[in-house]
Amino acid sequence: MPTSEAGSLTDVHPVILAGGRGTRLQRVVSDVPKPMVEVQGRPFVEWVVRYLAACGFRAATISTGYLGEVIERHFAADPVAGFAVDCVREPRPLGTAGGFLAAANGSGRIPRAWLVLNGDSLIFADFGALAARLKQASASAALVARLVEDAGRFGSLAVGTDHLLDAFAEKSDDAGPGLINAGFYLLGHELMDRFPAREPISFEFDVFPEWIHRGVPIAVEVSDAPFLDIGTESTLALADDFVARNRERFL
Repeated sequence: MPTSEAGSLTDVHPVILAGGRGTRLQRVVSDVPKPMVEVQGRPFVEWVVRYLAACGFRAATISTGYLGEVIERHFAADPVAGFAVDCVREPRPLGTAGGFLAAANGSGRIPRAWLVLNGDSLIFADFGALAARLKQASASAALVARLVEDAGRFGSLAVGTDHLLDAFAEKSDDAGPGLINAGFYLLGHELMDRFPAREPISFEFDVFPEWIHRGVPIAVEVSDAPFLDIGTESTLALADDFVARNRERFL
């Protein structure tokens, strides 16, 4: 991907990862996939779509899995105005990276770059800054990192002074403050044939570590933008207020 063109929205296609079961939320959510949890009267994943629309994107592909038909029916019946959503359901659990590959290939699109983000978390990252970091590092992959007070639940990132990713650290009960992966990636299309040839595969535990080992530079853009992951009951309880306080960021 010519990095000078990485910032053009017409050259980038978003893929939203929404295939997880949400096992940690089974006590409060059992009949819908986690990204479909209602927040401020709409499914959380719709807020992700509305954020992309507000950024200027006009289409996205959603990678679905567990109860994927619920997501598909929602966007078919209640589309976001001016924004096209197509869903690609993984045939079996493929992991975050495997779900992305299935969705990207199933979309029929060949953009210069893919923007990958989660359907159960959201950070109001600056796409332009991420694209600029990619260009500055002469890299084909970039991710957004967020400094948090307790990185234990997420696992922390080791980032060099050159703003390149050195390693992913394992989750820990006593991690303390650290940079975490915010689940917001910009990947050049030329990387599509450099994913490990196995399944399931995870970005965090398979793809990025292998790319680091093989010398593929992964640029890191540190952001202090508002961030929420609804993966636990305690963080899900924050979602209504999070969306309400940031309402102007959505279409």
